[in-house]
Amino acid sequence: MTSELASDERCPRLEIGRRGARRRRPSPQWRRALRALRNLLDDPDRTEFAFEVFEALDPDQHARSLSCMLDHAEGRRVYAERPSLLGALGDREALERLPEESLGRAYLQHIDRHGLDPGKLVELGRQRERVTAPDAELRWVAERSELCHDLWHVLSGYGADGAGESALLLFSLAQTGGRSNLLLSAGANLRMLRERGLRWIPYAWTAWRRGRRAVCLHALPYERLLPLPLSLVRRAAGIEPPERAHPGGVIRSEVSGSPASGTPPGSTRDTEASRC
Repeated sequence: MTSELASDERCPRLEIGRRGARRRRPSPQWRRALRALRNLLDDPDRTEFAFEVFEALDPDQHARSLSCMLDHAEGRRVYAERPSLLGALGDREALERLPEESLGRAYLQHIDRHGLDPGKLVELGRQRERVTAPDAELRWVAERSELCHDLWHVLSGYGADGAGESALLLFSLAQTGGRSNLLLSAGANLRMLRERGLRWIPYAWTAWRRGRRAVCLHALPYERLLPLPLSLVRRAAGIEPPERAHPGGVIRSEVSGSPASGTPPGSTRDTEASRC
């Protein structure tokens, strides 16, 4: 029957892999990744070192993110439409018109508080996508994934400071896995453990657990969620509210120098835990 179908000119050529077949993952470049991690920890404002860790250890990261998205009906709808998340997040006037309690307004407050620019982050990623995103579909996934980082800051309640980035790395590791997330999480959280002591361990565990219990966040239709209340979006995404997950308050750090999005900042000094 298979040979008959193959010889029938009416049968279309379908680029579909076998169900359950796994792609062989590229070999990791551990030396390059460790060198980039050391450089990142020494100079946390150099976001390009974080990109290099991903390139060295997970050059297939965007393909895996797309696979996660396509596993869910909502993700398949988002992928079919391929909206511009940068267009939505970069429209400051539209974000300012949203309700005060909305996800969009919370995002705007986040980038203003930390001096972040989503356009600059995407531009930095585009300079390196020739390695990790060779076609248009994966470049769209890459751009969306980069922009999701600060949306996940907002959804989780973790700030873009040393403690917040370290906690979000664990949250992201639970969501997406990957060698690069594991290495970055280990480097950032070992530093936080030295600075904060043993009290950091249950806090870090909670951050990982929240990411693990959440739905696949890559599949969320963020453009449609921006006007909705942040509390409602968290509930729909299965993210435990930060005030419930961390009853003692979300830990904040003061960071020397300007913060960088997507990297675990370096030197920090303790401040009092602040309520969400």
